[in-house]
Amino acid sequence: MQPREFDDPAFLARLRGGDQAAYRVLIQRFHRSLIHLAYSVIGSAAQAEEVVQDAWLAVFNGIGRFEGRSSLATWLFAIVLNRARSRAQRESRLIPLPTEADRTNERAIPLSAFKPDGHWVEAPRLWEEIDPERVVGDRQLWQIVQSEIDRLPAGQRAVIVLRDIEGQSAEEACTLLNISSENQRVLLHRARSRIRQVVDQLIAPVATAAVRRGSSIQATRPRTPPGIRERSVRLVRRLAWLAEPLAGLS
Repeated sequence: MQPREFDDPAFLARLRGGDQAAYRVLIQRFHRSLIHLAYSVIGSAAQAEEVVQDAWLAVFNGIGRFEGRSSLATWLFAIVLNRARSRAQRESRLIPLPTEADRTNERAIPLSAFKPDGHWVEAPRLWEEIDPERVVGDRQLWQIVQSEIDRLPAGQRAVIVLRDIEGQSAEEACTLLNISSENQRVLLHRARSRIRQVVDQLIAPVATAAVRRGSSIQATRPRTPPGIRERSVRLVRRLAWLAEPLAGLS
């Protein structure tokens, strides 16, 4: 299910009626992303898990008061972020997200990868052309991407989870994280670029072999479950379109 599908009145009615199967679907869909967000704020995996568990209890107890003014997904993210911030401040371990665009010399992509006008020297590979679904199934790409997201700086991790994994708009991400639109754009660009480098290194040998054979990549291992595979392919395709970024933001 996509995030907006959880706003279907019939599904919300099941939640309000205490339908355990509906809650299982909700938890399975969002739990990992909520952990990522809490971890971005509190900096402790164990405490992030506790925060999210507490947040789920709040959801169970408060779903009857959910009025649908925002999407259900946005409501979940807000509950977790607020609880994570409260706990982090209480324990003096809050990891503040940057409130202004980071203008350090850090570069997600080497300047040499761009022309003077900011366009790519060599355009990014269109991963769809090498059958990303088969690559995902063969290389378990989703697990690798998740591990790399865990290693991102807090701000980058939070933004890429909201934008590219959960499909929140730029405006929604800025509101939830209390950051400027410019900073959201910089953090997202850097996060995408870091993940892209990892994925490029992973699939480059497979893609090269496929081109030499003149055929599609054949998966030799069991495919990942459909839900994971679909999310993986969606993320791969989103990251494939780092379309002509400005060199100054790389």
